[in-house]
Amino acid sequence: MVTGAGGSIGSELCVQVAAHGPRSLVLLDQAESAIYRIDKRLRGLYPNLEIHPVVADILNWHRLDRVMAEHKPGIVFHAAAYKHVPLMELNREEVVINNVLGVTRVLSLSAEYGMERFVLISTDKAVDPSSHMGASKRIAEMLVRDAARRAGGRYVTVRFGNVLGSDGSVVPLFEEQIAAGGPVTVTHPEMERYFMTVHEAVHLVIQAAAMGQAGEVFMLDMGKPIKIVDLARAMIEMSGRDIEIEFTGLRPGEKLRESLVNGWEEELKTSHKKILSILTGRLMRSIELHHRTGELIEAARCGEVDRLYDLMCDIAPECGAMD
Repeated sequence: MVTGAGGSIGSELCVQVAAHGPRSLVLLDQAESAIYRIDKRLRGLYPNLEIHPVVADILNWHRLDRVMAEHKPGIVFHAAAYKHVPLMELNREEVVINNVLGVTRVLSLSAEYGMERFVLISTDKAVDPSSHMGASKRIAEMLVRDAARRAGGRYVTVRFGNVLGSDGSVVPLFEEQIAAGGPVTVTHPEMERYFMTVHEAVHLVIQAAAMGQAGEVFMLDMGKPIKIVDLARAMIEMSGRDIEIEFTGLRPGEKLRESLVNGWEEELKTSHKKILSILTGRLMRSIELHHRTGELIEAARCGEVDRLYDLMCDIAPECGAMD
């Protein structure tokens, strides 16, 4: 099963997983049109594959329970998440509910129905997070590690940076701006990001999933970071047009530079040269983690947005980077 199956990462996961010939593939997303598109695409590519398109919200416990009970997936790739940093700074309670409560529900039901392997798709924005989205993904990583510790299952996290051409990324934005005659907008001349194609990122996610043991966090080798302004200049040059670049300033929650590990994490080599294993240190006691996470989710449900920052820092002190 792939949650968020209609998204940029989720749909590519579906295509590459299907190529490995699973017994069946469950496509789960709350976006009807996105599920329609990936379902149609897969049926054209793999007409003999048993495909189950499921329109469902991961927050709907009863619906998710019925889906899990019916299909009992052996492997779950959890790609469903809100990801747009500035937008989610304006909708802080929603990013907590979707990214934190959502992962707890998928984890819980996956274990209940005999899942063999769980893979969380994470992000470099979970490292020393400066945004509520990043902090929510950091807490999601902690919850996956805790589930692995309690159940002894093969629950892993794969963390990587920006994906070229994904929904909301700078490449399609720059293409639109160039086609319109400009200007091309860049937030800051020093802003850098790690980039990888969606095909390569998903290929490595599947490799990491096959390698992963209980609670491991993997990081994809994204190469060297690229300055966004250099990417903009290259795209303008390729267009053959004379287009101005306009610097607009950092948006809420953004950092100039992202990192794939923080100061107290240690990178270890694996059998795959493009995949590193991350030692992330000790984890909070399970009962305390779930108590504090429950407080965070309840505050989000009640719209107490001013409390979310402090509650996130209580769970993951590295969220102090949001200050």
